[in-house]
This record gives sequence, structure tokens and C-alpha cells, in this order.
Amino acid sequence: MELNTEKIGRLVRELLVEIGEDPAREGLLDTPKRVAKALEFLTSGYRTDAKELINGACFTQETSSMVIVKGIEFYSMCEHHMLPFFGHCHIGYIPSGTVFGVSKLARLVDMYARRLQLQERLTEQISNVVMESVNAKGVGVIIEARHLCMMMRGVEKQNSTMVTSSVLGEFRDSFATREEFFSLIGRRT
Repeated sequence: MELNTEKIGRLVRELLVEIGEDPAREGLLDTPKRVAKALEFLTSGYRTDAKELINGACFTQETSSMVIVKGIEFYSMCEHHMLPFFGHCHIGYIPSGTVFGVSKLARLVDMYARRLQLQERLTEQISNVVMESVNAKGVGVIIEARHLCMMMRGVEKQNSTMVTSSVLGEFRDSFATREEFFSLIGRRT
């Protein structure tokens, strides 16, 4: 599905008028087009398929050692206010004969983050796709994020961070596995 950036631009122009701005003002002349292009990028996750994104970048590797990629930065927008939230995602998994090309994990995070989101859903989506894509024995995903909807408006809490986790398979069933994951990403339980 291709985005109709022309229509979005017209809607942004209407929005500018409704909030009391003059869209013909010099600084706002190209704003509707810029916002439309920004939204096209920021919501590109709706137009990306996980299987196509992974595109065969899974490799046979006989290992049962935990694989972790930590500190994957991401930017998303909350579905309640369409304001940004941003932070870091940590992913760990235990392969069962197949591993990811490492950049694919970061690309999966971006794909799901580039949708209107809830942090809780984002965490679950990432853990589920990792588990399914390589038939992992277990997966752990932790996201730490700051939400502008909580910082700029509402309660205006500048230093708050939301932490969500999703643990599947051995990460859920084994306390030792979960502890190893938390320890290796620098978190305490």
C-alpha cells in the first residue's frame, strides 16, 4: 500500500489552519509536503513484511549459546497521541540450528517501531518474530524508552523511562537463562 502523500499534505495544511496558523507564511509553505514525507518514513513499517525483510539472512549454525544484540536504538510514535517515544531494545535468543544475520535484528526493530505503537506491543512483536523466524529455543526482548507524550504534555515527567520485557521459551521457563540474559545486557532483576 503506497501512501498518498499529496492527500496527507492537504490534510496537514488544513490542520495548520485549524490550530490558528497561516500555511501561506514563509516558514510553513513547504511544511505540509515535509510532514507528509516524514510520515511516509515514520510509518514505513506498515508497508514492510518481516519475511521479505529477513530475506534468507538466516544461517545454519550448530550452537546452543545465547546470542545477544543490545542497545539497538529506535524511534517510534505512540498510537494515543502520535508523539515520539524512543530508546533502546535488547534482544537475546538461543538458536536451534539457525542464526540471524546480525543486522536483521536491528531491521526488525525498525520495521515494528515504524508503526503507530504501544511499547508493550512493540516488545511482543519483536520477540514473536525472532522466535518464529529461526525457531529459537527461547527469546528475551527488553525495551527501555522515553515517551514524549509523558514528557511534553500530561504529567510532564522529564526523567521517566518505561521498561517492558517479553520472554519466550527457555527465557520464560528457566530462571538461570533469564538471569544470564539480564546480566549480559546489564540489567538486574
